[in-house]
Amino acid sequence: MDINEMLEFDKCHIWHPYTSMIDPLPVYPVRSADGVYIELETGEKLIDGMSSWWSTVHGYNNPLLNDAIKEQLEKMSHVMFGGFTHAPAVKLAQKLVDMTPGVLDRVFYCDSGSVSVEVAIKMALQYMQAKDKRHATKLATARGGYHGDTWHAMSVCDPVGGMHTLYEGRVPVQFFAPRPSIPFGGEWNDSEMDPLRELFEKRGSEIAAFIIEPVVQGASGMWIYHPQYLQGVRKLCDEYGILMIADEVATGFGRTGRMFACEWAGVTPDIMCLGKAITGGYMSFAAVMATSDVALTISSREPRSFMHGPTFMGNPLACAVANASLELVSQPHVLPRIAEIQKQMQLYLEPVRHMPCVADLRVLGAIAVVELRKPVDMARMQKLCVEEGVWIRPFGKLFYIMPQYIITDEQLAALCGAMVRILSHE
Repeated sequence: MDINEMLEFDKCHIWHPYTSMIDPLPVYPVRSADGVYIELETGEKLIDGMSSWWSTVHGYNNPLLNDAIKEQLEKMSHVMFGGFTHAPAVKLAQKLVDMTPGVLDRVFYCDSGSVSVEVAIKMALQYMQAKDKRHATKLATARGGYHGDTWHAMSVCDPVGGMHTLYEGRVPVQFFAPRPSIPFGGEWNDSEMDPLRELFEKRGSEIAAFIIEPVVQGASGMWIYHPQYLQGVRKLCDEYGILMIADEVATGFGRTGRMFACEWAGVTPDIMCLGKAITGGYMSFAAVMATSDVALTISSREPRSFMHGPTFMGNPLACAVANASLELVSQPHVLPRIAEIQKQMQLYLEPVRHMPCVADLRVLGAIAVVELRKPVDMARMQKLCVEEGVWIRPFGKLFYIMPQYIITDEQLAALCGAMVRILSHE
């Protein structure tokens, strides 16, 4: 099948993410990927600025991750987790317990980031039922968040900008506090927490958990807010007997410059969702971390089990490559390198700050966000990026990058330089 035949079949038969089947956005056929480069079937090599939706933090075709997959494949690719366990799953749990903050010492494996949010929500609801708090059936969150595309995950995404307004009136109705308004590095004011306290005072008995993306709200707006907000959330959750869920699917494993974004505030949630970079982008996989209190309370009342069990839970291949990924991300040079990436992106992207089309520039860790004054034409912008030799996928008003941790100074300069050149003509 030649390239044109492949693209024509794709256009007619394959549904891509957030894309129409009548007038689909163009797609670019990929031949291979290695390091930070994606090679197209047409021969162009593109510097990947997206880490394949924030997951391939160690680069493509990584030898250590490849070897982990191959070695495990020779033993077993899958075995059901009901009634069995295996070394890769146990080893991974040990790593997660050791590296996550505080007393998160119970691990539940699942399929993807969105599903990890579903699992966390189910944990919170079952916990409250076991505590005889049967009226605590709602969730609370801050506006501006994004937690995935599955059913209850949609219910805690931003009700306006969270991509799921189509399902309004169908998904469960939850409680929303205002978006954290003080930016990272801004001057903190305790009044920031007043709306959340008011919500908890009025409706706290109905709320099982408050879920938040720590420090960086992702796909709904890429907003980077003051870590002190998380301290306020933790304090209020404790005061009102509400569980705190940290959705670290996008921010976990170094992305913000700390191993977990919660560490910027020095807080430990009751439940933490992990995904994306956990396998270095090799396989869809996720984990939900919980405290002993959550796990033991759920297990103390009928049905004395947590009622969730995916077919591919604890998949040995995924656990094996996750172990390799966590070995890499735990190396002592990784977080200092992410700090250097942050400095370089701030330097390279500074020219855009005063461009007429730009409303804001935000940089933290290996995240750089250029917020524009009006939405982009995605197809046009994507084409310009490919012509510049980079892969960046903007959405709405956001032109942003989340590069891989292995990117070199020269590659990062080229990536940011392409952004500057493209925006200079907007």
